[in-house]
Amino acid sequence: MTAAMIEKAWWKEATAYQIYPRSFKDSNGDGIGDLNGVTSKLDYLKDLGIDLIWICPIFASPNDDNGYDISDYQDIMADFGTMQDFDRLLQKRTSVASS
Repeated sequence: MTAAMIEKAWWKEATAYQIYPRSFKDSNGDGIGDLNGVTSKLDYLKDLGIDLIWICPIFASPNDDNGYDISDYQDIMADFGTMQDFDRLLQKRTSVASS
């Protein structure tokens, strides 16, 4: 996010895109979208003019309520990857946003 966006009240000007990871992009061929799939599409989303992404729940869950029934806020649901995958997504998002 640039200084100009902050001055322009970014929450009024930004284009947001909500991502439901399970159906967004499967990076390992198991039929379930995952964090690495999201990471792989960050440049594409930026090219579309997306300023911020909203990711639906990715934390550990018994998955009775499509992931909204979180059982551990400090662990990533195995279907979506690992905390290291999430860290990579954050690092890439920061580098994409500043380029």
